[in-house]
Amino acid sequence: MSPERKLARSVARKIAFAGAAFVAAFLAGCGAGYRPVVTPTNPAGPQAQPAALVTVVSSPSPTSAGVVNVVDYAGDTVLAQATVGPGPIAFTLDQTGLNGFTFNSDGTISDFPANSSLQEKQVVVTTLPAGAEPFGFMAPAAQLWATDLASNDVDVFTGTQPAIFKIAIPVDPTPIMVIGPTSAAQYNYAITQGAVGPTTCNTAPSSGPAGFADSILAASDSVSNKLQVGRCPVYAVQTPDSQRIYVLNRGDDTISVINTQTNTLDNQCPTGCFNKAGQKYYSHPLLPLSTAGLAVSCPTVPPTPNTNICSEPINLSTANLPATAGPVYAEYNLATQQLVVADFAGGTISIIDVSLDTYGNDSPTFGTTYTVAVGTGTTPNPASVTVLYDGSRAYTANQNDDSTGNGSGNGTVTIVNLSSHTVEKTLQVNGHPRTVASTQNSLEGKVYVASPDSTYLTIIRTDEDIVDTTVLVQGNVVDLRVSSQNGSAGNANVTSRQPGYGAPCNLSAQQYATAGVPPSTLLLCQAQSAAALSAPQQ
Repeated sequence: MSPERKLARSVARKIAFAGAAFVAAFLAGCGAGYRPVVTPTNPAGPQAQPAALVTVVSSPSPTSAGVVNVVDYAGDTVLAQATVGPGPIAFTLDQTGLNGFTFNSDGTISDFPANSSLQEKQVVVTTLPAGAEPFGFMAPAAQLWATDLASNDVDVFTGTQPAIFKIAIPVDPTPIMVIGPTSAAQYNYAITQGAVGPTTCNTAPSSGPAGFADSILAASDSVSNKLQVGRCPVYAVQTPDSQRIYVLNRGDDTISVINTQTNTLDNQCPTGCFNKAGQKYYSHPLLPLSTAGLAVSCPTVPPTPNTNICSEPINLSTANLPATAGPVYAEYNLATQQLVVADFAGGTISIIDVSLDTYGNDSPTFGTTYTVAVGTGTTPNPASVTVLYDGSRAYTANQNDDSTGNGSGNGTVTIVNLSSHTVEKTLQVNGHPRTVASTQNSLEGKVYVASPDSTYLTIIRTDEDIVDTTVLVQGNVVDLRVSSQNGSAGNANVTSRQPGYGAPCNLSAQQYATAGVPPSTLLLCQAQSAAALSAPQQ
């Protein structure tokens, strides 16, 4: 064998041996059994917090500049501040929760971005004509609607930063607010009280005349219909699907139901009609809230089917039913299709089923009402209510729930279970609360409580229903709004709530009594008296 062939064979043997050794080593290293690949699982962590901001407008005095405070939901801290016009009286946010408007004591409107980047230079001021008396704001996206008591019209503004005047629409006397979807194909409604004095709906609402809801077609900016509602209407709520509007009539303790699809009162089928599925249903133009309201809406008690406007079925629980309710505020909850009403005079809330069937007609349980007494004193005067996004509980601001009986104690917030219609607990808060608002993510959420005689925003944790903390702002709180009730849906409450003309005054009855002036005029309701402001703030 040649030397070359011997060398080649030797090299081949070495390569074969090295390969066998590699395979043996590989098998020895891996072992005979299967080794699964382990992928670590990261912990889920806490549930995400709602992406919400709370905008609080406060007033150090009736003549000094008001202050906008943007508060963070997660940290309970003031993220941004800016001044607006002097002595702000009314405030609201638009549908996006990103733009705010205040009406100020000098007859101006302040327009500002309600976010954590708010700066003084971003506040835009619009001066209204001399003699104008704006009262109720509605702020849908990229628009502003305001009622004017001086000229009895609705002023429409377009855009934001600044809001530019577009047109004035004449309506019935004493327009207190505007409510509606603002869609060009649908109607907005100016809620009016008729030829009523500025003190009547505050001191003697049952003696006021019948009010009207003037329907305004957004496409033409003109009144198309006038719907008669009850005495001294003070507030209205629209459902998110824009099919119903509920008008709170403080003067006769009823709620007028407007079917916005037909632009009429909800009275098309008092004796029963059949829907597309052949099911019989009834309509309900009036919902009673008290024994006095029952006498107005249901002349025959118990109601006789098909004989009067108290259409069947109306299921009104007589438990806790007050003689006089005095409704002043309400919220509609989408999850449960309930309307929850704060009955200022009755010391109660009314929980009303206002569900519709799949065809947009009143459901068989529509009008079922439960009344729950709130507060701890004899005259708690619930001034407002908020409902958690999941519809589980309602929180009422009991403005005059003073257990001391002499005006030295604070008001309270009552927590009501909306499934069992029972009170879970009542918490004492700073001042005499007039406004409550809530935001919620699953079981976690917060309720914000504002008192017009306190410089503190009270915050309640809803997972434990305890007062969690307070946030100090500059001046007494005028009003507040949350940017979203669930962290994503935007602001549901786009209407302002100004004291006077039947709505609760900013100061409590005890404070007015201490100052020696009764809360009987719009001026006294709007501007906190010097005597009360000079008193120690809580």
